[in-house]
Amino acid sequence: MTFVAIIPARLASSRLPNKPLADIAGKPMVVRTAERALASGATAIMVATDHADIVAACEAHGIPVCLTRPDHPSGTDRIAEVAARMNLPEDAVVVNVQGDEPLIDPALIAATAALVSADVPMATAAHPIHAVEDAFNPNVVKVVLDKYARALYFSRATIPWHRDDFADGLASSKERFPHLYQPLRHIGLYAYRNDFLKKYPQLEVSPLEQIEALEQLRVLWHGFSIAVHVTDASPAPGVDTPEDLEKVRRFFSEIV
Repeated sequence: MTFVAIIPARLASSRLPNKPLADIAGKPMVVRTAERALASGATAIMVATDHADIVAACEAHGIPVCLTRPDHPSGTDRIAEVAARMNLPEDAVVVNVQGDEPLIDPALIAATAALVSADVPMATAAHPIHAVEDAFNPNVVKVVLDKYARALYFSRATIPWHRDDFADGLASSKERFPHLYQPLRHIGLYAYRNDFLKKYPQLEVSPLEQIEALEQLRVLWHGFSIAVHVTDASPAPGVDTPEDLEKVRRFFSEIV
């Protein structure tokens, strides 16, 4: 499987200003993320950004970068613009690697990309949830799969709902999951077949997407399949807050 990795990086961030440019052991976060994407075996990488400062930072470290329109409603729309500029073939696989994932596992990127096909134009990833509180946390997105490991639904709710064991309404206080019950946490990594990526910005926003505030539900609502790579390992955390940034900095200080 050959694939291209595109890293959307928007300068504005409400919780961590100038997040893509945050220094991590001498390099901007977006550069660290791009390096992980390159280590995945991608045939090409490209940072997709809305700001000249990010362009300058990438160019200073030899990272390919493209300045996009500033008004994209999502990272998916931003990478669709860049993929079009790259003149990729219709059957090319494009992986969306979030720019705030400087610890992302390169093998996870490659495994997700490998699931894309003509019949399944999009893929993502998930891992088992082991902490009961995570299963009942609306900030932890869950996914349920069919027997072919394709997504049936994504939700902030606890899915699947164990009718008998959760019937008392006090499930969140339980210390362990019911027997043979294993919810999955969605990992925000996406791979697309290029011809589908071109269609995506034109797809009508779905009611489910608006209710759950989950963009991937648009794909299911329109009848397209999403393959899901399930990994046993919990992925390293991304960076959303100053506290997350300090954790990542400590990690790099130990290996650099």
